Amino acid sequence: MTDCPATLLIVDDELENLQVLSQALNQHGYKVRGAVKGELALRAVRSGQIDLILLDIRMPEINGYNLCHQLKADPTTAQIPIIFLSALDDTAEKVKAFQMGGVDYITKPFQIEEVLARVENQLTIQRLQRQLQSQNQHLQAEIQERRDAEDNAATAAQSKSLFLANMSHELRTPLNAILGFTQVLQHDRALDPEHREYINIISQSSKHLLELIDDILNLSKIEAGVVTYNERSCDLYQLLDGLEDMFQMKIIQKGIALHFQIDANVPKSIRTDPQKLRSCLTNLLGNAVKFTERGQIMVSASAQPPIHPGDPYQIHFAVSDTGYGIDADELEKMFAAFVQTASGRASAEGTGLGLSITKHFVELLGGAIAVESQRGMGTTFRFHISAQADDGSNPSFIKPHRTVLGLAPDQPTYRILVADDTREHRLLLVKLLSRLGFQVRQASNGQDALAIWHDWRPHLIWMDTRMPVMDGIAATGEIRAREVELAQAAERLGEPLPDYTVIITLSASAFEDQRMEILAAGSDDFIRKPYAEAAVLSKLVEHLGVVYAYEETETAAMDKPEPAETESTNPWQQRLNALPAIWRRDLARAAQGDDAGAVLALIETLPAQQAELAGILRELVRQSRLETLANVTARYLTPPPAAS
Repeated sequence: MTDCPATLLIVDDELENLQVLSQALNQHGYKVRGAVKGELALRAVRSGQIDLILLDIRMPEINGYNLCHQLKADPTTAQIPIIFLSALDDTAEKVKAFQMGGVDYITKPFQIEEVLARVENQLTIQRLQRQLQSQNQHLQAEIQERRDAEDNAATAAQSKSLFLANMSHELRTPLNAILGFTQVLQHDRALDPEHREYINIISQSSKHLLELIDDILNLSKIEAGVVTYNERSCDLYQLLDGLEDMFQMKIIQKGIALHFQIDANVPKSIRTDPQKLRSCLTNLLGNAVKFTERGQIMVSASAQPPIHPGDPYQIHFAVSDTGYGIDADELEKMFAAFVQTASGRASAEGTGLGLSITKHFVELLGGAIAVESQRGMGTTFRFHISAQADDGSNPSFIKPHRTVLGLAPDQPTYRILVADDTREHRLLLVKLLSRLGFQVRQASNGQDALAIWHDWRPHLIWMDTRMPVMDGIAATGEIRAREVELAQAAERLGEPLPDYTVIITLSASAFEDQRMEILAAGSDDFIRKPYAEAAVLSKLVEHLGVVYAYEETETAAMDKPEPAETESTNPWQQRLNALPAIWRRDLARAAQGDDAGAVLALIETLPAQQAELAGILRELVRQSRLETLANVTARYLTPPPAAS
């Protein structure tokens, strides 16, 4: 029996069968209706809810097969299960009954128990089908709701990303001018000590504001899921040296000690995201300096070599201090966003975002971070990253404590174009570069930059991305396209190839994906606003081979520049420069065409004394890094521009 009695229709022209079945089914709780011929059965079905039909085959006017056919042809009655009742015991009749749509077949004379069992079986199947259909509809509704939610989330994430991009540009753009001009003024020897102190305060405050903006933007990018892993070669020793230089003044002012310890098994050069690794170490070291009033800070690095060839290193870092320490009950929430410890709140500095961002960055670098601390005894942060050892082909850089006075003697007169729609930013670079002896012109949009490039052929262009009329990405693409056309025309005529212009893009965007778009357009490099003066000068060394004259301070005299700092390229590129121009041009064309076979063939022609260079080039091919080789050798496709 069921809680809600099913309604059955018995169709049989023999009244005795109707009565027997009706009585038995009624006794078992079913509602029963009867019909002695097909026409009456059709009316009964169409006049009310019928859950199951017991149907005789041999009947006058409309037999059971025809009646079943009509019911199955009608969408409103097609789902009603039909059990045939017949004295026909022939197999062919039974097969026909099932072909017509019947769900079961009972042979007369029937047994009441058998009929009841088969009826209940079909009603149970029907109930289960209805439940399954209902659950399926519910599931489809949930799936649609989730799809709608995902679409809404994707739309919201896209809107958030666009908002972040605009906010990044709007916040970084004025800061670039503030920080840039403070650097220009800091070089002004006419400033009296009081005004110089004011400039230093402005500079430090602007840098602190930039750190806060970066923290908020980084957290927002993490929440929006738009943080990317930008892997490239990183000189780990150089990165740690830079951190030591960065914090040296604060260490001296606070009267504490700072020690760096690097184990011998740490590879000098690794493949990782240097910007995020530097951000993690800077944040941890900055916190250590902030909360340490006496004693020392220790930064250590060690490495766990790979077990199998080709596996990455596990690089371990630790930043320990003898500062205030952290209470045990605060350790669990250390890495939560907007949460500060008691020491952090007492310092009235920061946003409570640094450690949360550091944790996300460490995990993105393939590692994990942990903290140990005891109140009044100090704190130690430990984290590790996963990174492949690299060949060490990193660009040279300029140490921040060495003041550049200008171009060294016997330097060419380099032509530099600054393209930026913001007057303050153009003026900043014009002042900086003109002071050092560069010839500088400026353009306020991409179209003007294109025209100046055509007439003046600068050695290098600083190209902003957002400009009216024609943006920087479009202008870069147009310049590269015209260079190709000019080179092809020169080759056809047998004339010297035209000059190649280095293009370095300037952008206030906080997103790494725009870097890929910029480089794909033909830019040689990328600097994010606001940029440091040292970064600008370093790029000129890297791309043009500029050699600077430095201020001879006591520190500089003790730390004379190494040859790599005044040469235009890294050591293996220097070896390339010493090879015949035709060979270099063939190598560049093979790399540009992503033709590994042609590159390997050229390597085989190298003399024995170039075995080390051959090994480096083969490794680039093995690692499928022809794009790197193409970028390095692009300048060999055209001769360097003649300095005026």
